[in-house]
Amino acid sequence: MSELRNQRIQQINELREKGINPYPYSFKKEMMAEQIIGKFNNISEGEMLENEVFGFAGRIMTLRTHGKSAFLHIKDDTGRIQVYVRKDKVGDENYDFFKHNISVGDWIGIKGFPFKTKTGELTILALEFELLNKPLRAMPEKFHGLKDKEIKYRQRYVDMIANDDVIKTLKTRFMLIRHMRNYLTEKGFLEVETPILENIMGGANARPFITHLNVYDQDMYLRIATELHLKRLVVGGMEKVYEIGRIFRNEGVSYKHNPEFTTIELYQAYADYYDMMELTENMMAYITEQIHGTTKIVYNGVEIDLKPPFKRIKMRDFIKEHLGVDIVEDSNESLDAFLKSKGIQVQFKEKSHYIEELWDLVEDKIVEPTFVMDHPVEISPLAKRHREDPRVTERFELIIYGREMVNAFSELNDPIDQYERFKSQEELKDQGDDEAQLMDHDFVRALEYGLPPTGGMGLGIDRFAMFLTDASSIKDVIAFPIVKPMKFEDEEKIFDDEIEDLTNKD
Repeated sequence: MSELRNQRIQQINELREKGINPYPYSFKKEMMAEQIIGKFNNISEGEMLENEVFGFAGRIMTLRTHGKSAFLHIKDDTGRIQVYVRKDKVGDENYDFFKHNISVGDWIGIKGFPFKTKTGELTILALEFELLNKPLRAMPEKFHGLKDKEIKYRQRYVDMIANDDVIKTLKTRFMLIRHMRNYLTEKGFLEVETPILENIMGGANARPFITHLNVYDQDMYLRIATELHLKRLVVGGMEKVYEIGRIFRNEGVSYKHNPEFTTIELYQAYADYYDMMELTENMMAYITEQIHGTTKIVYNGVEIDLKPPFKRIKMRDFIKEHLGVDIVEDSNESLDAFLKSKGIQVQFKEKSHYIEELWDLVEDKIVEPTFVMDHPVEISPLAKRHREDPRVTERFELIIYGREMVNAFSELNDPIDQYERFKSQEELKDQGDDEAQLMDHDFVRALEYGLPPTGGMGLGIDRFAMFLTDASSIKDVIAFPIVKPMKFEDEEKIFDDEIEDLTNKD
C-alpha cells in the first residue's frame, strides 16, 4: 500500500508540472445514474441520442482498455453507468492522457450522450472527460471480501465504495426518517429539540456517559432519553411534539446495541397508551409500505407483516404462560428461587430486577409485531397506573422478532405519585444500581403545574432500520458505529494483509 501511495504522489506531482490540477474545484453534473437509466434505458440497441448531451460524474469502479477505446463503469450514490471513451471522439492527446493517468478509483467527470450497445447495456459515449480526484490509495472492488468486519466498520467510506448495498442500506435508514417526519407532520406534530447535556439524567433506566462543563466546573450527563424535557414542553402548552435525536448509554456493544443510537420520542396531549398503539402500528406500516411497497418484510429468512392491527398480550399473562410464575402476585422470594433454578443470580433483590430477568427468558418467543402490555409499576417509574389495576401500568412495548422496538405509556401526570416513584429509584441508586433514575425535582415541579392526560411513545430508529434492510447487526445501519480502539499502524497492517491475500487469489 505504501509503495502504491508513493507512486500516486509522484504521478500527481507530474500532473502538476504539466499544469494539470489533480484536485479541481467543481464539475457541472447534470444527471444522476438513476435518472439516466430512468430516462434512456428503453432506447433500442445501437441507437445513439447525439442531441442528448449532459454531464455525469462519479468514481471509476471498472476500467478496460482496448487499443483506441476504453470501457469503464462509473458509480454515484444512485447506481452505476457504463462509459465508452474513444480516441476519435476525445482526441489523440486527451486519449493518451486517459490511458496513462486514469485508473480504477479515480473520480472523473464525463460529458457525452447515451446509446445502447449491441449487448443491450445503456452507455454514455464520452465527448469530454476531466479528472476530478486522483486518490492516493487503491480501493479494490473486492473489498467486501475482507474477513475482518471491524475494518469495514472502521473504514466505512471504503466499504461504501466497494459495496453498493452499504449505500442502499444507509439511504434506506434516512428514507425511514424522512417518511416518519412526513407522517407526523401530516398528523399535526411539531418537531422540537431538547438538550443533549443534562444536569440530571432521566427518562430511562440506563448507565450514563459523564462529561464536565468547565464554565460552571460541574459534571453533566449525556442524555439517556429525551422524555422528561419533551413532557415539560407539553406542560408548557405544546400538545403534539416529537424529537428525532441521538441517545447515549454507557453500556454494552452487540449486534443489537450501540452506546450511541437514535430514537424518536413523541408526546400527544389528551391521548393514552391505546392511542399510542394505534399511532405506532399505523406509522410503522406507512413507513414500511413507502419504502418497500408492501407492509411485508423478510428478516433473517422470516416473513413479518407490519399490517395493523398488531397482536396484543399482557406481560403478566405471557410470562405466566411460559414460565409458570406470576410477576404481580408472587413474592420476591418465590421469584428469586425460580430464577436460581434457572442458574440466574440477581444482584439487587428487588422486584423490578426479578421481572426484567424473567422477561429476558421469554422475549425471544415473540416474532410477529406484538404489543406487550401492562407492565408492573416496579419497572415503569414514568408510566401511569392502570385504570383497572393499580399494581400495573398503562405501558406497552412493541416486540418484533424477539426485540424491543417501541416503549410507550399513558404518561404519569400525578406529581405526588411521580415523586414517590423517584424516591424508590433513589433507594435503588443508593444500593448500587447504576441504572436507576435520579430524583428530578424540577420535573416534579413541572408536573405540579399540570400535565394534561398524555400519551408518549419512543421508537428505536436503528432497530427499525435493521428490519427494513434485513441487517443482521445494528452496526450495518449506523454509518459510523462505535468499535474497539486500535492503533492506526495495526489497522493498516490488517488491511494490507487482507488486500494482499485477495490480490494473490486473483
